[in-house]
Amino acid sequence: MSVKVSVIMLTFNREKLLGRAIESVLAQSYQNFEFIIVDNGSEDHSKEVAESYAQKDSRIQLYQISKRCIGAGRNYGLSKASGEYITFLDDDDWMYGDMLEYLVGLAEEYQADIALCSSHKEVQGELQNNCCFDGIMVMDGQESVVELLKRKKYNAAYPSKLLKKELFAQIPFREDGKYDDITVVYKHFAIAKRIVAGGEPKYCFVRHLNNHSAFTTNDLLLNEVQLREYLDAFRERSEWLGERLPAIRTYAKYSEWSYMISMCNKIESNHLENCNTVLAEIKAELTENYDLFFYSKYIQEFEKQWMQAYIKKEVSER
Repeated sequence: MSVKVSVIMLTFNREKLLGRAIESVLAQSYQNFEFIIVDNGSEDHSKEVAESYAQKDSRIQLYQISKRCIGAGRNYGLSKASGEYITFLDDDDWMYGDMLEYLVGLAEEYQADIALCSSHKEVQGELQNNCCFDGIMVMDGQESVVELLKRKKYNAAYPSKLLKKELFAQIPFREDGKYDDITVVYKHFAIAKRIVAGGEPKYCFVRHLNNHSAFTTNDLLLNEVQLREYLDAFRERSEWLGERLPAIRTYAKYSEWSYMISMCNKIESNHLENCNTVLAEIKAELTENYDLFFYSKYIQEFEKQWMQAYIKKEVSER
């Protein structure tokens, strides 16, 4: 018998996009799933949209909760899930029709705790490749974390990933902050025994001004609140990985500094004066760790150029 999958979607004020997301799940070629929709205190007609689908398809379970952060809402959905595997859908995105079939196939063939696919992103109606690659990668936890930190073949977002439910019993989502993916996903990869990544795009992330990750495609939307949460999360990530996977401690720290210098470049290039306080903090830390980062065996040439452009003056004055 095929394994059961729980698809969990948290929705808030997405009445115009919600239908497409729901229909992409109901149209899956893989049929053994339950679809858990958690209305996170919507103030528009999202609940009514979801109800109209739930009345037609018994696989949909609709719950309504008061407004909470994403992590708390997802944990609520997990408490209702009965599937062996869990995957998530954002309410403004959509799945390709064979995504579940593809991911379950990978998980079963390679006996993996986590299976993931590549994706597209839709920007102003145009589809673009997002972390696409050729072939299939089979990894242990440590190898998969390194690939995650590289941010080339896959990213931190839970949509596009299929995970055994037991991983969430060990490490649930945090219930503080806005960006729950970056604070938890590396831990699930680290504790998994086997991870399989397929390079075919089976999920589509939709980028628009009203979603949490809009700043990933529009640098002008960066602000200090977002930057601080990311910087705090990556600092915590370096510490956690350093203790759990000491063999990659140096690479984890390099990855944190890599993010810092990329944000430094974005802030400087776009003259984002609203980020100047965080920029000063980033520069201070990169200055303090200049030699460790600049002469790291992992550093890329463009990162060296950014360091020389933005940090060199501070170093010379030490």
